[in-house]
Amino acid sequence: MKTIKIASVLFLLCVGFATHAEPLPTSAHQIDEKSAIVLGQSYRLQVSNAERPIEINVYLPDSYDKTDSSVDESNQAQETQYPVLYLIDGGKDQDFKQISGLGALASINPYIFQEFIVVGIKTQNRRFELTSLNLDKRYDRPDGYLGGADEFRSKIKNVILPFIEGQFRTSSKRIVVGESLAGLFISETLLKTPDLFTDYIAISPSLWYDDRQLAKQTSELLKKHDNSTRNLYITMANEGGTMQKGLDEMLEAIKKSGLKNLKTRYVDRRDNEFHWTIYHDAVSDALRWILPNPGPDYADEELPWYLIDGANPPDWNPK
Repeated sequence: MKTIKIASVLFLLCVGFATHAEPLPTSAHQIDEKSAIVLGQSYRLQVSNAERPIEINVYLPDSYDKTDSSVDESNQAQETQYPVLYLIDGGKDQDFKQISGLGALASINPYIFQEFIVVGIKTQNRRFELTSLNLDKRYDRPDGYLGGADEFRSKIKNVILPFIEGQFRTSSKRIVVGESLAGLFISETLLKTPDLFTDYIAISPSLWYDDRQLAKQTSELLKKHDNSTRNLYITMANEGGTMQKGLDEMLEAIKKSGLKNLKTRYVDRRDNEFHWTIYHDAVSDALRWILPNPGPDYADEELPWYLIDGANPPDWNPK
């Protein structure tokens, strides 16, 4: 068994000024204090001396370090456990910042979706890490260019998940999200290793790859599934062509599978999104479905006076 070592904590990921900042202009206003805005923490996990370390970036909700006073039936204090959103292409220079922003939004406004931990998994050679070996000879490329998805999945299962679940207070809810080739990888992960995550978010998945082989294999792969509850949120922009055709074939196979507990939500965004615009809003929408935390419904409550035309405040006594 490989020994996993944390090589180093790289740094606190911050939003700040450029390192070559210009001198501040002369002004009557003096800076009283300047401090960094901390977004998360970055780790490098050393798997073996022969492999490059794995970079993961972690965002924790604002409430994570606050004292939790809840108790269980035996009067023992309980610490809150959080769902985890595993982000493929989650490097510091990839999608970690924008998706962590959605995590921060949950801390600011609890009525959008539940708070969650973000774990960004950096891809270093994403064409290799996010694709399986091709069957169609038209996709042949030099060794090491394509075909590393199984190996990448193994690192997630055997290295990243144990580290995160041993280091942080996580619930049983594991969500995975990614776009384009990462969406292809997530779709394949659901079909081939469905127990790895509980919830799958695939944004504009590259189902064109290898002449739509994954879509063509969907029916057979689903026959190996049990009927455990899983959620798939999948959406597509206006890419069209074999990308949309692959998605249509995959959805049809899921519909015919008879797996009632594979809950699928497809959102068609062909009319209002492009491949390069779809990601952020689609992830927000997916989280509202997977981690719902609805706020008060005014329709179910007595309306406050200011929402009623012509009403007055209680005990109002105009002079």
